Amino acid sequence: MADKNLELGHPAVSEYSWKDVSVTVLDRHTKQKRLLIDNITGYATAGELLALMGPSGSGKTTLLNVLAHREATKGGHLSGSTYVNHAPISKAAFRHLSAFVEQEDALIGSLTVDETMEFAAKLSLGRSVSKTERKMRIEELLTSFGLENQKHALVGSALRKGISGGQKRRLSVAAQLIGKPSILLLDEPTSGLDSVASFEVIKFIKDFAQTHGLIVVVSIHQPSNKTFELFDKLLLLADGKTCYNGERSELLPWLADLNLNVPQHVSPIEFALDLVNSDFGSTHARLLQEACCNAAQTAPRLKKGSDSIYLPNETSRSAWHATLVLLQRSWIKSYRDIVAYWIRVVMYAALGVLMGTVWLRLPAEEQSIQPFISAIFFGGAFMSFMAVAYVPAVIEDITAYQHEHANGLYGPVPFVISNSLIGIPYLFGIALLFSMIAYWLSNLVPTAHSFGLFVMWLFLDLLAAEAMVLLLSSLFPIFVVALALSAFANGLWMCVSGFLVPLPQLNVFWKYVFHYIDYQAYVFQGMMANEFGNRFYKCSSAACSFPTNARGMIDGEEVLRRYGIADGRFGLRIGIVVAITVVLRLLSVVVLYLRKSH
Repeated sequence: MADKNLELGHPAVSEYSWKDVSVTVLDRHTKQKRLLIDNITGYATAGELLALMGPSGSGKTTLLNVLAHREATKGGHLSGSTYVNHAPISKAAFRHLSAFVEQEDALIGSLTVDETMEFAAKLSLGRSVSKTERKMRIEELLTSFGLENQKHALVGSALRKGISGGQKRRLSVAAQLIGKPSILLLDEPTSGLDSVASFEVIKFIKDFAQTHGLIVVVSIHQPSNKTFELFDKLLLLADGKTCYNGERSELLPWLADLNLNVPQHVSPIEFALDLVNSDFGSTHARLLQEACCNAAQTAPRLKKGSDSIYLPNETSRSAWHATLVLLQRSWIKSYRDIVAYWIRVVMYAALGVLMGTVWLRLPAEEQSIQPFISAIFFGGAFMSFMAVAYVPAVIEDITAYQHEHANGLYGPVPFVISNSLIGIPYLFGIALLFSMIAYWLSNLVPTAHSFGLFVMWLFLDLLAAEAMVLLLSSLFPIFVVALALSAFANGLWMCVSGFLVPLPQLNVFWKYVFHYIDYQAYVFQGMMANEFGNRFYKCSSAACSFPTNARGMIDGEEVLRRYGIADGRFGLRIGIVVAITVVLRLLSVVVLYLRKSH
């Protein structure tokens, strides 16, 4: 009953607190239990900024993840409690009340600032808010974060200049605030920014928090003194323990009480961070231990209460709605981002010219049989191989998915469905463009029916290749790794497709382990049957490589027989390629579901 009567977007949260929070892990080397954070108690109030600070390894990121109700660390054991308005709160309820801004931006570079906010609003609010109110919220946030003059500017990417790094950070924060959360948690929001941009980011957050009564908890590494003074409270950690927990303005008196005088021209927080660094020296280590003990003993005593936080059942945000929103966003990206498809359009057109001119106007004669086979293999295999160019675009999408999924906006099914559907018209267009250039120049079977089948096989080839890239990128969402694995997989499929080594001669292991799940093999067989199934080739010499009929013509069926390709399995091959594509997509759903980065 404790989580039901607070309208989303109009929360009445005055305090967020936590008590005796500890995270224990098993040390891989000593096999002993080790505390990452040890009995941390504290609170944050509405309209104020709390800074979580400490040296590297002090536990501030672990604590922030605990406060965000995310996985603190893999294999860790969590103890302690969190409260909203002095009442315990579930993970599901907390997700409705809060927003989390990660250290790295996860923005779509081909969208404008306004579009980024629009899609964030559609995903966060579902259909519970009218278009007019949604626009009002967006305008308010853009104004509050100083982005109103950049609303029509592109976010930008490595290939296309956009807004500045500081503006991207502010946009990331604003996008998380579109649902009017009561609690905002930020993981090092000033990382990678200069002191001026860092100050601006925190200043905009502070102003917004004061105006809207927002509870803000920020992990921050080493801010400038000017930026640090924007915070209201400080929770200073060392080796997983609390060393200071109180008003930011009381830090200097706290240091004085420890008989530690801050040198002139040194900021109190810089001095304090040096103090809590465990490698600082024996004298300071002793003072550190004393300070941590005192801080633990004088930790704020939390009031007990039963203030109820109620949330309505959220029925307006559905997987179907999320899929439609993602389709709309992906469509905009697809035609604006040259990396997504347009680079491949150019590459495939060039590949078509290359194939058509290298295998130019081959005659239907015996000496052209092997070149025809090579052309078919080249067309199918390299169309698939060049799908690696999709890796940068899909990595950007997966990064955005990971952030949005962690904030509870949608699951892997809407993401994979939208990703699958949006590429269909582009991939069909690419297959058609390549075929129009290469097919007729190479003099493959000169009939409209055979041309149509050639286009179909290339289209199925591209669908399967893109599904494979999505799966590998989901498994390893790191650009270089995903690129290398996609290239390796394509090389493997080429080797066992039945061209380099005909199926009758293929090693048993490779044949039964990989060949029968190789979509390139079925595409190659389908294209071979399309070319050689109903075509005869003139043999001008007495010693022909293939048996001839009474008229001295080679039946294309003989070529298929030599490569172990049975004609008449048209529907079966199509079904297998489609099935492989669907399975690859379903595996992507499973991987994205199981792979929890938080």
